[in-house]
Amino acid sequence: MIDLTLVAARPQAPREKAPFHSWRFSEGVVWTEFYRTEHGFLLRFPGLADFEISADGKHVTCALAPDVLEATAEHLYLNQVQPLALSKLGKLVFHASAVELAGGAVAFLGESGRGKSTLAASFAVNGYCFLTDDGLFVEQDQCGFAVIPNNPSVRLWQDTHERLLSPDAEKAAPLGYTSKSRFLAGSSLAYCDQSRPLRAAYFLGDGTANEIAFRRLNPAENLIGWVKHSFVLDVDDRKLARSHFDRIARLANEVFCYSLDYPRRFDDLGRLRQAIVRHASAEGVLA
Repeated sequence: MIDLTLVAARPQAPREKAPFHSWRFSEGVVWTEFYRTEHGFLLRFPGLADFEISADGKHVTCALAPDVLEATAEHLYLNQVQPLALSKLGKLVFHASAVELAGGAVAFLGESGRGKSTLAASFAVNGYCFLTDDGLFVEQDQCGFAVIPNNPSVRLWQDTHERLLSPDAEKAAPLGYTSKSRFLAGSSLAYCDQSRPLRAAYFLGDGTANEIAFRRLNPAENLIGWVKHSFVLDVDDRKLARSHFDRIARLANEVFCYSLDYPRRFDDLGRLRQAIVRHASAEGVLA
């Protein structure tokens, strides 16, 4: 669907115009800069790589900065660039993880650091399968909305994988710019490679709750939550934006949506998994 071409490494040349959008870490450091070009878009990850995306979203060219590991290109493409390019093709992609429960899919959405990957890995090593760690691909069919399996790997911080995974879990090539490691699906991480109907979504809180807390969201909260966590490359494409918003509105109306907050303690993950399964069953999500 999208062609990726890796070209020779080169220094990142200064841009004449300011980016039309940027992503920043919580401390204000720029992570991604979005530029318009004559032929489409440029996504710049300062000090790491430039990705040029064609105007139709079908072609991507990557030029790494000098001395940056080649594995960085794959990592950035799968987790950042591909979802944005797919949004230009009219696809729905969200910042979310998802696991399979009783033949359906349950998604976990939230800002970076809220625990999406930890939840996916926790389910995947305890009798369930994950469908995606981040980059939730959703397609509409005659039965509703379905989650499309994506990128069979999970990215985890060291303290998390040491608590959850076995020492022999298969690891992808390391990246020079982050201490997170990417672990591949296999005997240590169960993966579902078939699409599953999206049954429910849990929007993760900030971890200030003293106990596991669920709350059914109202329609307006559903819509805002899905929009907030969606990948969008070109916010100025009004036709595509209208279509994107309409499809998200249908999704928000058809899928059970809840807020979920809980204390962030590794020792409580087993109890949290059981609580999620019980809650989904009681709400009729897994019927």
